[in-house]
Amino acid sequence: MKPYPSRSRRRSRSPVPGPGRRPRLRVRLRTRMLLLQCVVVVAVLASAFGAFAYDTDQRLVHQYQQRALAIARTVASEPTVRAGAARYSETNDRPGQGAAHESTATLAANAVRERAETVSKSTGSLFVVVTDDRGIRLAHPDVSELGKKVSTDPSRALSGREELAVHRAHLGEEVVAKVPVRATDSSRVVGEANVGVSVAAVHAQAARVLWGGVGWLVAALLLGIGASVLLARRWKRLTLGLEPEELAGLVQEQEAVVHGIGEGVLAVDGYGRVTVANDEVRRLLGTPAEPGSRLDRLGLTPRVLEVVGEPEGRPVMAVVGERVLVVSARRVERDGLDLGTLLTVKDRTDVESLTRQLDAVQTMSSALRAQRHEFANRLHVLSGLLRQGHIEGASDYVDSLLGTGGRGGTGPLEAPGATLPGLETVKDPYLSAILSAKAAQARELGVTLLLGGATWVDGPVTARVDLTTVLGNLIDNALDAARDGTRRPPRVEVELMTVESDLHITVADSGDGVPAELTDALFEEGISTKDHTSAPGGRGVGLSLIRQIARGRGGDIRLTDPGGPPTATEIDEADEATDLTGEPDRVTGGAVFVARLPHVVRHPDTPPAKDRT
Repeated sequence: MKPYPSRSRRRSRSPVPGPGRRPRLRVRLRTRMLLLQCVVVVAVLASAFGAFAYDTDQRLVHQYQQRALAIARTVASEPTVRAGAARYSETNDRPGQGAAHESTATLAANAVRERAETVSKSTGSLFVVVTDDRGIRLAHPDVSELGKKVSTDPSRALSGREELAVHRAHLGEEVVAKVPVRATDSSRVVGEANVGVSVAAVHAQAARVLWGGVGWLVAALLLGIGASVLLARRWKRLTLGLEPEELAGLVQEQEAVVHGIGEGVLAVDGYGRVTVANDEVRRLLGTPAEPGSRLDRLGLTPRVLEVVGEPEGRPVMAVVGERVLVVSARRVERDGLDLGTLLTVKDRTDVESLTRQLDAVQTMSSALRAQRHEFANRLHVLSGLLRQGHIEGASDYVDSLLGTGGRGGTGPLEAPGATLPGLETVKDPYLSAILSAKAAQARELGVTLLLGGATWVDGPVTARVDLTTVLGNLIDNALDAARDGTRRPPRVEVELMTVESDLHITVADSGDGVPAELTDALFEEGISTKDHTSAPGGRGVGLSLIRQIARGRGGDIRLTDPGGPPTATEIDEADEATDLTGEPDRVTGGAVFVARLPHVVRHPDTPPAKDRT
């Protein structure tokens, strides 16, 4: 996740027109989308209104046809109409007689026409026409059309069936209903009753209905356009005002940067979902962090989850599997919008391994400096004896150094052991040098470092870097606890024992012990009895790291006794147990840690193997 480019930078990406070319007008995507949505809204409403208009017209035509049909049935059932039509139907078969031979005046004055005109006026119909069984008009609004055959086909009605139709006749376009007229005393068809309504009247009624819906149409149009405007604004907020080509460029740049850097990058939105994860963070955290997956389902360690949950931007060390990582998280915001949390992960495994090796070298260097200082002091004594002519005293002094006379000695390589009684039980010079250096460090802190009486290491040690890390960390923690504790004098006791090729380490201090609430979680990441802000990357990593090292070799580290602050009775008993030197025989009261490191001691008769570090 990287900051988005400024507007000035985005504008600079626009193509520059060449000489003689007119610059192309660029319309922003949200404007195009707004126009497109407006066009779609108008098209949909127009289509819906057109369908509504067509349906309204068809329904009104059907309604007027049913109305005309009802009027036609009424006219056809009138006794006067039935009798008149039957009379003309009977005379049609006689030569020179029938409706076709009647005068216009006679037909205009007959009862059939009078009744048809009365019905037409009372119902508001365009016309009411009555014919005989040959289609000759007996009644018609236009007197000149009487005695003539109707202009439309009367065969369906004259065959005894009703008919609904739309015709164009000399009176205009009509909605017509035709009903057969039957004789009074039988079901014989003697004519037809033809009722028509002007289509213009139908259209006028449809126009009145549609004008009533125009208001709703305008309201729907305004609502659609308003929704489109709101959607365009929402689009702008979601895309942060960027155009598609700019978004595509950002995605390409993000892919190149996120997957090209050597650090792990994990971006999480405000809802705890992964938005960006590169291959390096998947490798370091050992999780298939895919975009869209929830953070709490990635199987991250509590230490990493804590860092993501409290994004302070402070680097924190974390142990994940066999790796030592430095993780940091910070919240990302833009224009007041919370974009989530960005977690960066750096692999410090190699650096930590080099640091442990450097610690081992520094420990050996400190031991060598202690030996040099010790040997220099003894050479000064020997030089002084020789200069004063005390040849015999110098000889006795040399014999004591070589361990062949006087009160005995520890040998040149073990000379510093005089400051750490019992160091001669440790046969490995490397381990002896570590203990000597830690004894010197303890003296600088005002703490006494002791070797337990059961200490016995009868062969050279292997895996020296791992051993330095485990033993050094336990002793350093014990020194800090003893120095800061209330028991006096502050003391630390280290006991080393070999069982075949396994090395058992016991470290006890005279401090105030481990608080009860931390005993079960002491080896978890981030758990420490010290101030977390006093060290870069935070505390609570050392014990977790050395337990991981021990378990990686098939061993373990345990807190066998959490200890506690001294009581008044305990202080009195400690005073009574003080020996001639003024110090108690054993270190008690504080925390006791026990570590087991398998296969790190090689017996003298065992051929050397490749040292595991």
